Amino acid sequence: MSVKSLEVVIVGGGVAGLAAASALSQRGAQVLLLEQAAGFLEHGAGLQISPNGARVITALGQGAELARLGDRSAAVVLRKGASGGEVLRLDLPEDGPGFHLIHRADLIEVLRSGLGGVETRMVARVVACDPDGPRPSVTLEGGEVLRADLILGADGLHSQIRPALDPAAPDAPFFTGQVAWRALIPCTPDAPRAAEVFMGPGRHLVSYPLRAGQLRNIVAVEERRAWAAEGWSHPGNPDALRAAFAGFGGPVPDWLAQVETLWLWGLFRHPVARHWHRGHAAILGDAAHPTLPFMAQGANMALEDAFVLARSLEAAPDVAAGLAAYQAARRNRVLRVVEAANRSARNYHLRAPLAPLAHLALRASGRIVPNAPLRQFGWIYDHDVTAA
Repeated sequence: MSVKSLEVVIVGGGVAGLAAASALSQRGAQVLLLEQAAGFLEHGAGLQISPNGARVITALGQGAELARLGDRSAAVVLRKGASGGEVLRLDLPEDGPGFHLIHRADLIEVLRSGLGGVETRMVARVVACDPDGPRPSVTLEGGEVLRADLILGADGLHSQIRPALDPAAPDAPFFTGQVAWRALIPCTPDAPRAAEVFMGPGRHLVSYPLRAGQLRNIVAVEERRAWAAEGWSHPGNPDALRAAFAGFGGPVPDWLAQVETLWLWGLFRHPVARHWHRGHAAILGDAAHPTLPFMAQGANMALEDAFVLARSLEAAPDVAAGLAAYQAARRNRVLRVVEAANRSARNYHLRAPLAPLAHLALRASGRIVPNAPLRQFGWIYDHDVTAA
């Protein structure tokens, strides 16, 4: 099917929406991108783009922008929370697509650089979707109805498009018993370009530099019974963060002493959507498969989705067949990544006597098979959706 001149409305101006807009417009589609905010805002903080996501960005023509605005990561270092002592260092490859540390706003800027020819509308909040018929529609707040050959929902956790595709689906999320704080503090240009994971009983903290060492990203996760709201925009209490991680050592106390503003969100598990398409409408990214942050794959899966969706449409005889091929190509991989993320947090939060034994095993495996944990997830990082 020729994607050229296909009229597409994309709902959501985040990573999934921007990547899909770029991939489709480059194939000749007429794309209208709707974003409910007044602009491409600086939501969130740091993100990690692994090689599977970097390959997509490069294929879309924005590899140079990723290199300019992101920092290439040299290593992942696992540390004991109490002392800060190193448990295992995983050196990352210096060649190839690489791992990148980047502020979310900078990733949005990278993807926006590929939007030539894409029409964007801000303050355009979608409240309903009718996916049926050859010209599906979305209804905006205020009553305006927009029709297109294809509607794509890249509108995140609280998607308006997802329930329209499968109204009977049991989509209720559940609280995992974990909350996460996200903060940015000043950093220094000489800070190692590495993601450091400080592991403790029932909690862990991840930190890495951003913007050539101007900022340090902190994500701290704690197991607790008290429920917290889902989403990135709920203010947190710096003193509560410092109290939760009072037993941590190394550089952590100094980092946390500098935290003035932070955001707290509850971590919920959502089911992967059963149906990613209906009629001439489909979903991608978090709208289809929200994932916990512990494998740092949310943005990378969205990038993969966008590329596969555009290519599937181009290779199919019609829109419906293209959307079916897209889900068939993506769903099993995403299910596996989501489950890997679900398991990962438990490994960081071990308590005595398991924690010391696990740390010894990690050290031993690192000596016998260097970078063994990294190789364990080669099926994620080495995957290349851009390959012919």
